[in-house]
Amino acid sequence: MPKADSQPRTRFSNTGASPAAAKPSLGDANPRALAALPDSELLELVQRKTFSFFWEGAHPDSGLARDRIPPRSPAHEDLVATGGSGFGVMALIVAVERGWVSRAEAIGRLGDMLDLLGRATCYHGVFPHFMNGDSGATIPFTRKDDGGDLVETSFLMMGLLCARQYFDHDTVLEKDLRGRITGLWEEVEWDWHTRGGRKVLYWHWSPNNGWSMDHEIYGWNECLVTYVLAAGSPRYAIEPDVYHRGFAAGRAFLNGKSYYNIELPLGMPFGGPLFFAHYSFCGLDPHGLQDRYANYWEQNVQHVRINQAHCVANPHHFKGYDASCWGLTASDDWEGYSAHAPDLDNGTISPTAALSSMPYAPQEVMRTLRHFLTQHGEKIWGEHGFVDAFNEQRNWVGNAFLAIDQGPIIVMIENHLTGLLWKLFMSVPEVQAGLRKLGFTSPRLDPAVRG
Repeated sequence: MPKADSQPRTRFSNTGASPAAAKPSLGDANPRALAALPDSELLELVQRKTFSFFWEGAHPDSGLARDRIPPRSPAHEDLVATGGSGFGVMALIVAVERGWVSRAEAIGRLGDMLDLLGRATCYHGVFPHFMNGDSGATIPFTRKDDGGDLVETSFLMMGLLCARQYFDHDTVLEKDLRGRITGLWEEVEWDWHTRGGRKVLYWHWSPNNGWSMDHEIYGWNECLVTYVLAAGSPRYAIEPDVYHRGFAAGRAFLNGKSYYNIELPLGMPFGGPLFFAHYSFCGLDPHGLQDRYANYWEQNVQHVRINQAHCVANPHHFKGYDASCWGLTASDDWEGYSAHAPDLDNGTISPTAALSSMPYAPQEVMRTLRHFLTQHGEKIWGEHGFVDAFNEQRNWVGNAFLAIDQGPIIVMIENHLTGLLWKLFMSVPEVQAGLRKLGFTSPRLDPAVRG
């Protein structure tokens, strides 16, 4: 492990964070006692407990994030997730800032991750959904999804670019880290995924199956950051029309209807699963972010309000639903895995849905967090925080923790408390360039730079 860096803390330092020795005990076995903690202590405890998924639970060789713990089978012991690892990098930044791990430890872990990514199989610079955390070989997601996954790669790059901003000291280790991240980022061929100049990005490409997945990235969903990064790429950028005529012109983009008397600017009826309001916005700050289509803070707040209102109305009369027990998103359920939403509701509550919505509805989320601990804590609070999902109607509780659900809990709570990841990602020059190119305005765009 590298020696501790003696440089002063980054300019994004949260000087109000308490030292590690003063943190609430993670070993407290009584969830009800945890629920009685003051807001700030409880939120940090949840973040820190959840972070163990990415620290103790990471792949032992590469440090990349496992897709889930426990794995589905012994055959998946070495399976790591590309997008989940991007959220894990963002969580690692939070851990350094809050003193859970040292800066030197984090640099060592990131170095291990970059070692694997540097030798991993990629496809025009694009990483697969899953890979082997020891060899870097692709592990197919499905039979034909055995190549590059542009969306998962965008979540990875979001995390790595945040790390490039955060680890900004003038030392050999940190300069090397930044250079390696830049190398991976600049090699992603975003424009390749237009299939020769079509006005939309495509999700998958494989040397074995080509474009046979034929999955266009359009309509309001979790992929806004994919288009922003593609537009801001220094070497393989897309033109604005790919966003405007592809993503934003697709079916289920504009909405404007009301659900539970709450107007929804964009997206499918009732808003869809809540991860739409989380994944891209782990890095993109929605405050004041807008383009010709929507104000994205309003979009996400209304989406969260509709999701909670549906659980309060509880039209299917599922057991347990109320104003303190809500949150529908993609997660495990008793039948496998599904993208739960108000119009695809089987009674499954996913803790990440509400907890990752902290910036949008802080009072409601705090009430729900305490409810989870007091009413369900003995069943759903575990080794790495909250399990992925539970369903009172079926008397079912998940036994797994998933990277793409644990990561946003840590990151979005931190964004609510300090704005740390928003500050980092929105300060990336290429991100600013991509936003301007696509016609976005934001208080975080440097006014000295003209588009």
